[in-house]
Amino acid sequence: MSLLEKINRDTTPKHIAIIMDGNGRWAQQQGEERLFGHNFGVEAVRETLKAAQDMNVEHLTLYAFSTENWSRPKEEVDGLMDLLIKTIGNEVEELHNSNVVITTIGNTSGLPESCQKELRDAYETTKNNSGINLILALNYSAKWELTNATREIARLVAAKEIGLDDVNDDLISDHLSTKGIPDPELLIRTSGENRVSNFLLWQIAYSEFHFTEILWPDFGREDLYKAVLDYQSRERRFGMVSAQIEKS
Repeated sequence: MSLLEKINRDTTPKHIAIIMDGNGRWAQQQGEERLFGHNFGVEAVRETLKAAQDMNVEHLTLYAFSTENWSRPKEEVDGLMDLLIKTIGNEVEELHNSNVVITTIGNTSGLPESCQKELRDAYETTKNNSGINLILALNYSAKWELTNATREIARLVAAKEIGLDDVNDDLISDHLSTKGIPDPELLIRTSGENRVSNFLLWQIAYSEFHFTEILWPDFGREDLYKAVLDYQSRERRFGMVSAQIEKS
């Protein structure tokens, strides 16, 4: 029996989020510059998306570029922006034909205008599709997101459009960039790092974490299947005890 056949479709995560880490280290292991690894990481994205589609995952969020990544060497940042433009342009037709919706979260207005245009065009092309929602986290920071949400809610309170008692979990969620998207049940990070790096801090409150030593360019379909099988082997209690879960 293949790994895919072992997966219980009834408990497959509706939303998987991935911190794609290790491109630079992978390139260095090959004796190449870091951008070499980022280029090979694109193939890992393709394979991961296909694996998610195989399992009927509804949302796949990929942490592609954080606000902190601007501090990297300029030539790497410029190369990443060029790669983003090139990849979206090359892939959008195939993604559209595969019924994929391409959306983004993060401060995309801070990206180069050429990147913004490619992202807008990709969304307009795919927005009416009904398949998996591929969410690219670009110029994203959970602290930035929560700060913006807090600022907007404070403005509404100050304007007396809402009262303090109206501020609750649902209201905060509705002011995040992931509004309308279910929180990820599974968060995966590659490359052996065991931290979340300012990613979806509100949304992963009850996510299961899967950390793997595999560097992102080497991550493939079987690796995603293994992560989901690991997820399905766990008991998710949400603050309750096992006996309560069994009765529900």
